[in-house]
Parts: sequence; C-alpha cells; structure tokens
Amino acid sequence: MFENIIYKVKDRIACITLNRPAVRNALNAKTIRELKSAFDEIRTDEGVLVVILTGSGDKAFAAGADINELAVQTPAGGKEFALAGQAVFDAIEQLGKPVIAAVNGYALGGGCELAMACTFRIASENAVFGQPEVKLGITPGYGGSQRLPRLVGKGRAMQMLLTGDMVSAEEAARIGLVNQVVPQAELIPVAEAIATKIMANAPLAVKFCIEAVNRGMEMTQSEGQFLEATLFGLLCATEDMKEGTRAFIEKRPASFKGK
Repeated sequence: MFENIIYKVKDRIACITLNRPAVRNALNAKTIRELKSAFDEIRTDEGVLVVILTGSGDKAFAAGADINELAVQTPAGGKEFALAGQAVFDAIEQLGKPVIAAVNGYALGGGCELAMACTFRIASENAVFGQPEVKLGITPGYGGSQRLPRLVGKGRAMQMLLTGDMVSAEEAARIGLVNQVVPQAELIPVAEAIATKIMANAPLAVKFCIEAVNRGMEMTQSEGQFLEATLFGLLCATEDMKEGTRAFIEKRPASFKGK
C-alpha cells in the first residue's frame, strides 16, 4: 500500500518506518499523505495499542522537508502545505494511543517537528535535533514554533529557532526534548520494551492520560483539573477499572480488555 513508509504490526505494536534513505527520509507531500493513511488505520484498529515511529537506515529519522517541494511554494500554496502537514501531526499527537518516536540520526526541520508530535521520544546516541528553517528564509511550518517551547521552554526554543543550530542527543535529553538516549543498536529494543510496559496497563486509562495531558496543557490548571476529574469519573464506570482494582486486592496481574 505504501511507497515511502513501511508499516508493520507485531504483538499489538505498530511500527512505522520512514523509508526514503537516499534522501535521509525527507518528508515530501506523498510521505505526509502515507503517514495520514497509516495513522487513520491505527486509530480504529483495536489490535494496535502502541506505535513506534522511526526512520530507515542509520543516518536519519527524517532530515527535514523535501527542499525541491519547498523551493516552488507560492504564498497561498505554502500556507496550505503547512496546514496539511500540521493536520497530520496533530492527528498523531491526538491519536489516543502512545506514539514513541525512536529517533536515529538526523531529526531536522519537519523531522524534528514529527518527533515532537509523538507522545515522547527515545534517541540513539547519534541523533541530532534542530529547526534550521531560518537558514532557508522560512519558519517552521509543521508546528515546531509551538511544540518546541512547550517541551524545552521559551528561551531554549528561541535560541534553537533563531540560530538554526543543531543539538546532540545528549543536549536534547538535558533540555527535555528527548526522554532517553541509548546506543543505536538498542534503540528499537528499548522502544519495544517501553511499549510492552505501557500495554500491560488499561488501554482506556492510557488513552485518557494522553488526553488529560494534551488538553490540559492548553488550559488553566483549574480547568485541567476539572478535565482530569471528569475523565477519572468516566473510567470508574469501566470494566477495566473493576478488573484492575480486583486484581490488586487479589494480588494477581490484571487482565485488561479496553472496556
């Protein structure tokens, strides 16, 4: 079905691999459309609980947008180009299932923006992050100017955005852009191990945690706490809540059904 991505499901984990190694997995319009199709499928697939998103080869997660497409954009076309990408990245962020970015090599421009749209990020030791759009005479277009300061703070984000400088995996971890740095050979196994831990928990509780954080970040604290209480109340009516509390009392592993 896909030309620019590889989509596989194993043990309830979907793995999406950006697959344009000859151009360091640059994000052209076709790749964005294929990502949309894959995540649309995942959203309704009850057989998938967690997603791992990575890049093919050992040099790049995604080294940015396709410059050949950018170079010919008109003002109106450029705006539509950005809005289309933002819609796909927003859908990834609001998927309702955890999306782990396993970042190998360069994650620049649109690649960094794609990683930031994921639920959290694990990086290999050779990973490099950056938003170098100012060097091309443009700003980030896929949400980078909004997600980056929310992740690392306004000052650090401003420095990265205005200089276009790249940061190493270690620096990205220090400033909170990534959660963990691992040797390259361990990147996917570590991501899979985290996915397995998540899958041991109640799927609806995981979904509502993602919603509480994502929506709450855009609210006042009191509004966010009201949302949290509402979601907590909804979960109290689920079969999984009854199973989880019963299993705890009976000192056995819970068997969640996502209901």
